Amino acid sequence: MNIRKSAILFTAAITMPLGVSAIDADLEVETIQNPANAAQIAAEVAASERHSFDVVNKKLEDILLFDKVGDVAWIDKVRLAGPPRANRKPTGNPFHDELLDNDLVFHAYVFIPKKARQNRKYPLVALIHGGIHSSFSSVFSHFIRELIAQGYIIVAPDYRGSIGYGRNFYRSIDYGGLENEDVLAACRYMVENYSMVDAKRVGLLGWSHGGMITLMNACRHPDFYACGYAGVPVSDITYRLEYQRPSYTDNFTASYHIGKTPAEAPEEYARRSPVTYAKDLRIPLMITTAENDDDVSCKEVQRMIDSLLHYGKDFEYKVYGRMAGAHLFERIDTKEATDIRYNAYKFLERYLKPAKPFRSPADMRKAGYRFN
Repeated sequence: MNIRKSAILFTAAITMPLGVSAIDADLEVETIQNPANAAQIAAEVAASERHSFDVVNKKLEDILLFDKVGDVAWIDKVRLAGPPRANRKPTGNPFHDELLDNDLVFHAYVFIPKKARQNRKYPLVALIHGGIHSSFSSVFSHFIRELIAQGYIIVAPDYRGSIGYGRNFYRSIDYGGLENEDVLAACRYMVENYSMVDAKRVGLLGWSHGGMITLMNACRHPDFYACGYAGVPVSDITYRLEYQRPSYTDNFTASYHIGKTPAEAPEEYARRSPVTYAKDLRIPLMITTAENDDDVSCKEVQRMIDSLLHYGKDFEYKVYGRMAGAHLFERIDTKEATDIRYNAYKFLERYLKPAKPFRSPADMRKAGYRFN
């Protein structure tokens, strides 16, 4: 018992100073009060250490992000409030249990062109990171530079379940659920607090899990958004779990998340899948996929495309063949990839009308990479 306590307290000692609220004290108490075997203890400690290092890495990524785009954009990181946690379980502490319905606080990045003028209106793009557990990082620096050069204001939310904010926030994940409302809350915050943002020109841009959130927001909140670009989007979670590795399913069946398999809760998984809401699409939408995507199967994305076609929706899509980069074919830095990304910006341009649209892929590469 003393060894177990020592392991837990050592983990707490190296993480509490980093602000990991959660190794969180509840892990320590829970494990001490209900001692498990050594393997389980080791797994909990390892998970706690992973979250602590994620916090450190997040801070380093923020520094890199500011360094890579700070010359072209005013950058801020704000704290916002989304809906209460989806999976709220009593802790046994009367004080905390009375507050289970409190809104969930999350972070979002704001990027404003340094050449922006206070008395003008600019389109807003929600740049949505992927997952299943990930966060916004400096990997998006070229995208930010490209968007800023065109005259967009950007908001990039670290919605619930993102890494880098400790164990409790990680476990607040609500895949296909309230994470969509976090993105909407971030966009509403921008419209309500930045007079430069044009409320009629708000667009969505995301790939993979970010593409899924784009689809969900486009279909479920069509009155708020002007358009959406969904690259290689997760579209049907039940179908996805049929071809993914078994360990991937653990993210969904975890006790702090859905807690059941698709076979046990088919309606719950359908509720979280964009394909369910294809009938509700009313705004311009672009979907892309590649035949050799090694993460989100082209067949899965095709299910979304087919559903939209079934309901007679007016949208655009492109199914590419075998592409370098596979799942990342639009997001790597090759000429082929940036040419495709140029097409993404031309789609957004038609509906968001930025002040300085690119005239050529070469112009885009110069904006994103400083040289062409």
